[in-house]
Amino acid sequence: MRFTLTYDGPLKPDGDARHKMDIRRQLHRQLAELWTHEPLRNMGNAAEHYELVGGRGFTSVVHDAFKLRAELDVLLLREAAPGGILSRADIDNQLKTLFDALSCPHLQQVPTDWQPDSAEQPLHCLLQDDRYITRVNLETERWLDAPRPQYVRLFIRVRVTTAYPTFGSVALGI
Repeated sequence: MRFTLTYDGPLKPDGDARHKMDIRRQLHRQLAELWTHEPLRNMGNAAEHYELVGGRGFTSVVHDAFKLRAELDVLLLREAAPGGILSRADIDNQLKTLFDALSCPHLQQVPTDWQPDSAEQPLHCLLQDDRYITRVNLETERWLDAPRPQYVRLFIRVRVTTAYPTFGSVALGI
């Protein structure tokens, strides 16, 4: 299964719980829509694969119940010139912020005052945990009309694979 997620906004190298939740909420709408299309539509309600964190529900596409894994191809558009992946001190921490935001949060990653709205129950995430990422390919390009210096535009191409076939992964065609 393949699909692409997009994100426009800040990607802080030291993203706190609120920043990561803001990213999750933007991706949530796309992931909730994904559950209405084949093959996920055949898997039933996304809430069947949810977990409670601090009394709030989260669900993920890639989870261990079906031994699913994710391969990511990330195109990172930013104000800076292409390259500098290893020389820019913050890009590795920006990726860590992104990986955390792609995952269901741990209790300390949920802002204490955050209350999901009715469309965010459960909140859809890509990953149950970022340890289910098996491959990352990162490409950087200049974002010619970036609205602010810290803003990025991300295209995250996701390929869902399986560690080994299960009933659920076969039903997904993986």
